[in-house]
Amino acid sequence: MSKRPTLQDLAREAGVGIATVDRVLHGRPNVSARAVERVTAAAERIGYHAGGLIAARHNPAPPHVRLGFVLHKEAQPFYRALAAALEAASEARSDARVIARIVHAPSQSPEDFANAFRSAAEDADAVAGSAVNHAIVDTAVRRLIEAGLPVFALLNDFAQSARTGYIGLDNMRVGRIAGWTLANVIRQPGKVAVFVGGNRWHGHILRETGFRACLRDRASALQVLDTKVNLETRQVTYEATLDLLDRVPDLRGLYIAGGGMEGAIAALRETRPPGRVALAVNELTPDSRAALTDGYAVLAIATPLEALAWNLVATMLRTAAGSPPATDRHILEPQLYVPESV
Repeated sequence: MSKRPTLQDLAREAGVGIATVDRVLHGRPNVSARAVERVTAAAERIGYHAGGLIAARHNPAPPHVRLGFVLHKEAQPFYRALAAALEAASEARSDARVIARIVHAPSQSPEDFANAFRSAAEDADAVAGSAVNHAIVDTAVRRLIEAGLPVFALLNDFAQSARTGYIGLDNMRVGRIAGWTLANVIRQPGKVAVFVGGNRWHGHILRETGFRACLRDRASALQVLDTKVNLETRQVTYEATLDLLDRVPDLRGLYIAGGGMEGAIAALRETRPPGRVALAVNELTPDSRAALTDGYAVLAIATPLEALAWNLVATMLRTAAGSPPATDRHILEPQLYVPESV
């Protein structure tokens, strides 16, 4: 029967003293990472009986961290892509075993968003999500914060007086980019229209404000019509766009500041040749990509989902561990797509 390796055998194989081996075995301080590596490798080579203990003691399992996310419009391509990016960023972490739970609000009502945040917060170490701006949502977020749970606003900066931080685009700037593009594409006087999801989406209102301000500065011959609310739905946008095309013969441009762009694209395809009405949208999806390719859209302003997810997950992990975020607003650079870039 072969002799069982001893402490002296391990020290000799590792090329270190017995005292160093003892410190490594018992997880004591004042031992270098290099010494730990040498003793661990030597223990594996000679079959030292405590080799597994050494590896476990100096390479402890990463902590389990539970992150809750609140989204809506579960069937929309954009939110499906965002959910996938959040899951991928969570799974890719090596410093923690992240358990990501995504809760979809069934509607855009403040009550449904508040309930979704409370649900996502169950057993969570940090929560992030998108929601409307409303006192009911603010109250729900404030109570989670008071209970010691970090809460981050995603895409739309809601609950500004309570939330831990915001990560997303500068929505005023997004609106100005859309306005600048239409001002430079449309070369004749006429009218343009802007659609927002609703007045409770603060980000949409900022986009509308930036859009109008830029056109006032750069295209005074273009009149911006009264803002249309489309509830971020395809059908409402489709019907409202058909109505505009019928009533406003000199309609030159459309900007869809939130969801529902599929309806505007469908209406234009049915009634106008490509390029007759310049269309600017947000997010690159199969529909907006096709519209850019076919000449029905001139610009898609997209959120960099991978960068957003990686930054958000990293910030949530740091905050859950007790470190405050470096800033309460993490602004990402938008990705701009035009017909020649898709």
